Amino acid sequence: MATLTIEQTHADFGAKVTDVDLTAPLTEDVVEEIRFAIDDYSLVIFPDQHLDDDAHLALTRALGEPEASHVKLGQEGVLEYFGTIGNVLDDGSVLGNDHTRTKFQTGNNLWHTDSSFRKIPSYVSIMSVIEVPDEGGQTEFISGRAAYNRLPEDIKTTIDPLTVIHDYVFSRSKVGPGAVTPSHAASLPPIGQKMVRANPRTGAKNHYVGSHAKAIDGWSDADSRAMIDDLLDRATQPDFVYAQDWRPGELVIWDNRCLLHRGAGYDADKFRRRMRQTRVCGAGPTINEY
Repeated sequence: MATLTIEQTHADFGAKVTDVDLTAPLTEDVVEEIRFAIDDYSLVIFPDQHLDDDAHLALTRALGEPEASHVKLGQEGVLEYFGTIGNVLDDGSVLGNDHTRTKFQTGNNLWHTDSSFRKIPSYVSIMSVIEVPDEGGQTEFISGRAAYNRLPEDIKTTIDPLTVIHDYVFSRSKVGPGAVTPSHAASLPPIGQKMVRANPRTGAKNHYVGSHAKAIDGWSDADSRAMIDDLLDRATQPDFVYAQDWRPGELVIWDNRCLLHRGAGYDADKFRRRMRQTRVCGAGPTINEY
């Protein structure tokens, strides 16, 4: 029997979910309902939760295997499941616009899907909101599933069998030279991903591109960029974008298998922003899917 109340938030995707307390242990039935909501709506928003790190990690484990932060692992060799999004550190100190870490996070302002540059990319990201700026700081989302459905049939036929090379160093080079340390770069070699994926439960297809997508395997650089850029341009038209205005206490889960997102930016010299994020590992390499 369904226990969650679900209200759709956008024509293409997204839902607000209530009648659940994520700070408490969840039954398997509720976890399964959340999984179904992720499959159906891609972006699932739980207001007024106020999770601490222990409850956040427990929810992450309920949904699957936590994904280690590639930044901590690649730069320091440290296994860490949390990432802090924003300019407020664990000790309460605040970083401004000119700090290296703040500049590095501007790479998130490009359309992307989390961890598409890993052999086994993320299933979902889970964001717990603590502090938000008074101006800016939204995150925009679009659905690769809805975008695929809108494509002409000839483009679908062309892209369905393709493999795309995703490369973290390529995408972060747009932030500026030296944005990725040598050890970090070595830990994330370019990897091939299927250009078109399908939800394993529903069969719904989506294209899988973004800022980490460097080239199409077997295509010239020029033809690759033309196709990838065209797909992104079609997908990210203003009418298809949902902007999440973060609120303290929210817990938001998004499906990295089919959603693209980007940060809208904010003034780190004027405002504080602190959000805690975990990710859940995907089921396996996309190349082995279907």
